[in-house]
Amino acid sequence: MARCLNCGGVSQLISKALEVCPDCIRSDFEKVRAHLEEVHRKSREGFNLPGSPPRSLGGVGCNFCINRCEMSGGERGFCGLRSNRGGKIVGGTEEGDLGWYYDPLPTNCVADWVCPGGTGAGYPEFAYRDGPEHGYKNLAVFYNACSFNCLFCQNWQFRQPAPHRSLISPEKLAGFVDDKTSCICYFGGDPTPQLPHSLMTAKLAREQKQGKIFRVCWETNGSMNSSLLRKMVEISMKSGGCIKFDLKAGSEEINRALCGVSNQRTWENLNWLGRWIKKRPEPPLVIASTLMVPGYIDEREVREIASFIASVDRNIPYALLAFHPQFYLTDLPVTSRSQAEVCLKAAQEEGLKRVRIGNLHLLTD
Repeated sequence: MARCLNCGGVSQLISKALEVCPDCIRSDFEKVRAHLEEVHRKSREGFNLPGSPPRSLGGVGCNFCINRCEMSGGERGFCGLRSNRGGKIVGGTEEGDLGWYYDPLPTNCVADWVCPGGTGAGYPEFAYRDGPEHGYKNLAVFYNACSFNCLFCQNWQFRQPAPHRSLISPEKLAGFVDDKTSCICYFGGDPTPQLPHSLMTAKLAREQKQGKIFRVCWETNGSMNSSLLRKMVEISMKSGGCIKFDLKAGSEEINRALCGVSNQRTWENLNWLGRWIKKRPEPPLVIASTLMVPGYIDEREVREIASFIASVDRNIPYALLAFHPQFYLTDLPVTSRSQAEVCLKAAQEEGLKRVRIGNLHLLTD
């Protein structure tokens, strides 16, 4: 339980890490903005990450994501991976900072309820079975960098330095794709800072499979440069894979408060993806999800997100996910069943035709 430093309200749904209630974030953002920016800066100190996207005078620019960092010599970008080395921006291209593992299908992917691996959607062109692909596996690639700074990150451990972490080339990563690997999924962190690496890996892996079924998927915050998104779409479209957008918040203010970054690029990219959806209705090319953070990602935020998704295409599958206290928001409760049901109803009322509540086992009564 915490007190909002702006309005003085007290609630168990106000995080001590933020010390600002959602109503004040939305209605009085400029007044609390400096405080929220300082919260994010401090949250990154312990991981030796830049407190904000660098804007060095005369620095070299990176255009991989919405942050558009401008770095002086030796300086790192907001993601902590891309850097200015000798006047050239490097990182996330020739070698990837990542972890990987095999995940037996069907897996607990955000898209498992509509994708070929989980349902057989697109069989026989994009799936080996007319149903769940038992006996096959996914190559799960976890990139150790992110263009956002979500205070509720469910996978925040990637920020910790790992003494034996090694970089992996696209050639080596593609080599882990074998006869029983029917798909690859890039997530993290977020794949955005290392998209050229994932794109090259996908190209090499598909060449290895020699025309056999091999789907390429991404799970992302959607903040990437549109030119990189186009390349992602082309590969996912041809392979039967999907692009999963994790939509953090509906309002710009809540997104900045929780993630430290604007969601403007995410909306622009999702809107652009709309033109591709009808070119391959099944399996769905685009899937969306939202983590229902108690107190902050409420019915109002979900309704705004759902309204935007519906304006792009009402058939985009949308998964509402239960929050478990993590990272800096450990003082908030687990998503309740009542909150999830209210959010589900709001999304349906906005016209979405394919909505579900995911990870039901986490919900509290």
